[in-house]
This record gives sequence, C-alpha cells and structure tokens, in this order.
Amino acid sequence: MLAYIVRRLLWSLLLLFVISFLVFLIFFVLPSADPALARAGRNPDPDLVKELNKTYGLDKPFYVQFWLYIKALVLHFNFGYSYQNQVNVRHEIFDRLPATMSLALGAAVVWLLAGIPIGILSAVKRGTFIERIAMGAALVGISAPVYWLGLVSIYLFSKDIGQIKIFEPPGGYQPIWDDAGQWFKSLILPWLVLATAFAAVYARFMRSNLIDVLDEDYIRTARPKGLRERRVLFRHGLRSAISPIVTIFGLDLGILFGGAILTETVFNIPGIGRIAFDSIQKGDLPTVQGTVLVGAMAIITFNLLVDIAYAFIDPRVRY
Repeated sequence: MLAYIVRRLLWSLLLLFVISFLVFLIFFVLPSADPALARAGRNPDPDLVKELNKTYGLDKPFYVQFWLYIKALVLHFNFGYSYQNQVNVRHEIFDRLPATMSLALGAAVVWLLAGIPIGILSAVKRGTFIERIAMGAALVGISAPVYWLGLVSIYLFSKDIGQIKIFEPPGGYQPIWDDAGQWFKSLILPWLVLATAFAAVYARFMRSNLIDVLDEDYIRTARPKGLRERRVLFRHGLRSAISPIVTIFGLDLGILFGGAILTETVFNIPGIGRIAFDSIQKGDLPTVQGTVLVGAMAIITFNLLVDIAYAFIDPRVRY
C-alpha cells in the first residue's frame, strides 16, 4: 500500500507539472490579450508598456518565464502576482477557497443523501410505478442546466424578488467563522441547485449498478442460505455496487473544489470559480494558472483517496 501511494504521488507531481506547462503554453502562444496592455489601461504610453513587460518578466523568452514560475512554485509555493491588481495569487485563492469548499461539501452531502437512496429504491422496486417516477425525476434533474435552475430558484424562492420568499437572496454569503447562521442560510439554495443534477446522475448510476449486482451468482446463492433480504442487499449487493459511485464522487468533488463557476456566478458566491472566470476574461495568466493548479491538485488528491478507499470497500481489490 505504501509503495502504491508513493508511486501515485510521484505521478501526481509529474501531472501537475505537465498541466502547468500546458496552461502556460496556451496563454503564451495564443494570448487573448497583452497582459501589459491590460495593466496599462486605455491609450497606454509605450514606455509604460515596456516598463510593465520588464517588471513582470514578459520581455523574457517563454522558457525563461516558465522556469521562473516553476521555481517560485516549488520553492515557495508562490503562484506569482496578479497582472490586474498586483495581489499575491496564492493569498487570493486561499481567501476564496473556504467559500468553494463550503459550496462543494454541502452540495455533496445533499446529493449523496438524495441520490443513493433513490437509486437503491429504484433498483429494489424495478418495473414498478415508483421506479418510473424516480427515474423520470432524475432525467429532468439531469436535463436542467445549473444556471437556468439557479435563476428559476432565485425567482421563485429568494427573499428579495422571489414569489415564495424562503431562502436568502444571492450575495448574502458570509464565512462560517463570522456568522454560522448566515453562512448556512445563504448556502441552502445553492446547495440544492448544485446537488440536483449530481443527485440525478448518482441515482441512475446506483440503480444500474445495483440491478447488475443483484443478478450475480453470489447474490442468488446468498438468498437460499437463509440470509435476510436486507442483509443480502446492504451487506453484499450495495458494497459491490457502490464502488463505481465512489470513483465518480472523487472526480466530482475534486472538480467542484476547483470552482463551481456557474453556481458561484448565479448566486454571487466569492469562490475560486468566480476568480477563475474573471481572470480568464482579463488575461490574468498567474491567476488562471493558480486556479487551474488548485483544481488539478484537488482532483488528484481525491482520486488518490478513492483508490485507497477501494481496498476497504471492495475486498477483491489488492495493492
């Protein structure tokens, strides 16, 4: 197990390096805007643009710029400074990370509590009216875009413009250490909106996997042995059927830690997704690279945890 973890960590470091290089290459070879011109403002003075290029090292060859970036990242975990406001990118990302973590973890709890039980119920009640209703609702949840569902939810349930004034309006987010009550109330609607599509996907995956597992020989053998149906379902069937769910859960949670751009934008949550979107529009290379690397690190970390968890969930897995 230890050798496997070390090997995966080394591959993860290599993957982060490749991702950083690709992002840097894309923004250097195909720039959306000149960072120095964006920093200089309208009708910039050529001398000012030249000075900015020198200050940020933009006048150096590409490979020199990339080497300086990697050197600062490895030695000091420094993502550099924003071209737009000269703010340390690491501090800016870490300041916004709690909002993204709150949104992602809360939504994950909601979609797991909703999606997995619905999937189990649909598998057990397959061919019945209950299954058709559950899978029909899941199809609607998958088909509804997050931004549309968010806007409709605000129109219906927001306390400021909603028809049924239940939830806090967008922009009311506060860190949990400032006001735990306001933090919770402001995230209820974003959690429900973000979790809707995920819960629908997980319900369909759970149903499909569990139906396949319940038709396996060892499940059919367990019933004549006198085991109760509940024990057969949860002890034997669910343990095997949930393994693919754990895989996609690690991917989904890692992606959301990199920023749920649409949800954060609709509900005005100051998370990593918002800063990533703004930095892409402004051609702010250090901030874009920082957010991409944070997202990549989150995905790699959660995938590693999922692979380790397999050994405990599925007894057939060995390292």
